[in-house]
Amino acid sequence: MKKHNKQITLAMTGASGAPYGLTLLKRLIQANYQVFVLISSAARVVLATEHNLKLPSGPESMKQALVGYLGCGDEAIVVCGKEDWFSPVASGSAAPRQMVVCPCSAGSLASIAHGMSDNLIERAADVVIKERGQLILMVRETPFSTLHLENMLKLSKMGVTIMPAAPGFYHQPQSIQDLIDFMVARILDHLGIEQALIQPWGYDQRDA
Repeated sequence: MKKHNKQITLAMTGASGAPYGLTLLKRLIQANYQVFVLISSAARVVLATEHNLKLPSGPESMKQALVGYLGCGDEAIVVCGKEDWFSPVASGSAAPRQMVVCPCSAGSLASIAHGMSDNLIERAADVVIKERGQLILMVRETPFSTLHLENMLKLSKMGVTIMPAAPGFYHQPQSIQDLIDFMVARILDHLGIEQALIQPWGYDQRDA
């Protein structure tokens, strides 16, 4: 597989919030990133439920379905199976330095916090943490239990960014997509990727 100049890992787990992950994937591709895509079995159920996007289970057929859905080039995404231990994301010598789990379920949060590495999503997150890379978890659950909060605190102390799916309203959203864009913009900001989805706080007031 040809090494791409800009690479990132995007994992989607079984929490509600599939449109967040799909919108982020589109924006990363538009920013000329090659995206290693990891989608859990539960995430496939959520994608079908929330977005009417039914993805096949095999990595190659899933890739072709996503390429067709996104209208992107074949090299833009690399879909990895849940036990593809030979994938670059499974090794510190080859994995991208940045990873986002969007959305991140409470179960995945717990497994990552305890270094379980029972599937490729958990292993990829473990690699980013141990290599001192950038890991962002968009946790989607409500309310948070004490266990959830303890797991988030544990990871935060390791340098992981915890970014719950909690969009703001100061940009006066007119649609659900506006709310989705708010959170995706915050992720892109933290990744250092330029975005025009949401203006910074006070931008209009300063510019007036």
